[in-house]
Amino acid sequence: MSLIETIASHEQAIRLGFFLGILTIMAVWEVLAPKRVLTVSKTVRWANNLGLVFLNSFIMRLIFPAAAVGMASFAGTHGWGIFNYFSLPPLLAIALTVVAMDFIIYLQHVLVHAVPVLWRLHRVHHAYLDYDVTTGARFHPIEIILSMLIKFATIVVLGAPVVAVIIFEVLLNAMAMFNHGNVGLPHTLDRVLRWLIVTPDMHRVHHSIEDDETNSNFGFNLSIWDRLFGTWREQPRGGHQGMVIGIREFRAPRQTAWIDGMLAMPFIGKAGAYAINRRAGLGKSIPDKSNSGDGQ
Repeated sequence: MSLIETIASHEQAIRLGFFLGILTIMAVWEVLAPKRVLTVSKTVRWANNLGLVFLNSFIMRLIFPAAAVGMASFAGTHGWGIFNYFSLPPLLAIALTVVAMDFIIYLQHVLVHAVPVLWRLHRVHHAYLDYDVTTGARFHPIEIILSMLIKFATIVVLGAPVVAVIIFEVLLNAMAMFNHGNVGLPHTLDRVLRWLIVTPDMHRVHHSIEDDETNSNFGFNLSIWDRLFGTWREQPRGGHQGMVIGIREFRAPRQTAWIDGMLAMPFIGKAGAYAINRRAGLGKSIPDKSNSGDGQ
């Protein structure tokens, strides 16, 4: 058995190991150095958010037993996609695949904010009153299914190598937990890192109750897409301590924090007018008016 076949055969164990490892690291970090005081009890947060994760995992295994890795293997066997048609060095094909799939995730994220029916689904991720590591995995099952279908299409078009897909899946899950963490980096380190990757302070802006701030910083992993496409915002107007997390229409903890409320949320109320906040160039972000130490 080749190295690639060995990695592919242990894909589930690899992903689960990284998930549990990063979750543990972030959970300990949040306890030792929390960025904000949270309002919902940890028991309720973890039980319901992780309960939704387990439900989504069960549904996905029923509908797509082979998942993204299986699609990559199938495309490779049949010679489908760009990287199966053109011969490239394996490391280059892997790197290009990871970057391309990250870009598609960015576009998908913009799309679920721009299309009202998709925003109904994505509200589940945003309606949480707090912001912690479990927020990064809190999505409605229908959105997870649609996301997987988009991922399948991307893999087929690219002819994504199996190893690249595994690397991307691990990175996506790890970065989602990292940048949704209730933590903060030293200000200088944060400013340096966010030129390449999405940091917790950068993505927290995206979970603001203010619409123009919510429609910013869509990246999950690489931060370059927000800079290139004018969706970058440096800081929230109210500062990271003063900003309000969530959505105006959903403020009751029983509705936003419990799994039955999350599952029902897409079918409640109106999606409303929700336009993407585009900016005419970089450097137009509104500065953080809070104490300069807020980024520490």
